[in-house]
Amino acid sequence: MKKVLAFDCGGTNTRLCLINEKFEIEKELVTPTPINNKEKWMNNIVSMIEKFSLEDVVAIGAGVPGQCDVEKGIILDMSNVHVFDIKFREILEEKFHLPIFVRNDAEVACLGEAYMGAGKGFERVFFITISTGLGGALCINEKIQDYIHEIGHTAYMYKNHISEYEKLVSGLNVHTLAEINNVKKIKTAKDMFDGVRKNDSECLMVFDEWLKVLNDFINLVKDTYLPEIICITGGLTKAKDLFFDKLIESHKEIKIVECKFGEHAGLYGASILAMQGAKII
Repeated sequence: MKKVLAFDCGGTNTRLCLINEKFEIEKELVTPTPINNKEKWMNNIVSMIEKFSLEDVVAIGAGVPGQCDVEKGIILDMSNVHVFDIKFREILEEKFHLPIFVRNDAEVACLGEAYMGAGKGFERVFFITISTGLGGALCINEKIQDYIHEIGHTAYMYKNHISEYEKLVSGLNVHTLAEINNVKKIKTAKDMFDGVRKNDSECLMVFDEWLKVLNDFINLVKDTYLPEIICITGGLTKAKDLFFDKLIESHKEIKIVECKFGEHAGLYGASILAMQGAKII
């Protein structure tokens, strides 16, 4: 049976799975992600692969948290791990003699949901992750579209502040939204959500503002990319009981759902990316 290796490279951990053509995970390895050093980061990738048997492996696919030159297989910028300009494909192909495919992690996760997850059966699938950052990607007919880059960094005017969507609603930046609204007690998204559960008036006010910005982001996605379905995941969905129904109510004309695979969407997407590249699906 043909198999692929699938990487989900995160800011905290790097996960590698051996996945067969039935999309069964046969082996999994997780290591801490090295930061601030591209040689250590790449050596970790190589070391992980060396712990797997490559018998029947036909390709390697990877999702990484940053920008890639897809044609050349180069990772241009992974700012959250402070690593830049890695010749990912060249290094791995030279060492392991397998075809290598690498893309932004949101694009790869979108592919996973579009091909076999919550977006299966829909022509136009948009994926949103609301976590440390804010990311998104579009698949049409189970193919990643290349013209969306770092949509969370789209400029956004908020109360006379020129900002970006990510800098207001992501887990790392909710405190900025709170500060603009003169609330000092909120340092993290957890602070905001905990305050909402306690019916704290300041937290409720910031939460309402957070929802407005997030709804504006979804309107941007709808108006620009015309998706049939929006699949949402990310760390902030742990508090989905507070806001997910509100999102659905605010956008009745489109289907909004949780991702089927949650934080594993990237792994399945990386396996699909590799299998599509190797032409076994």
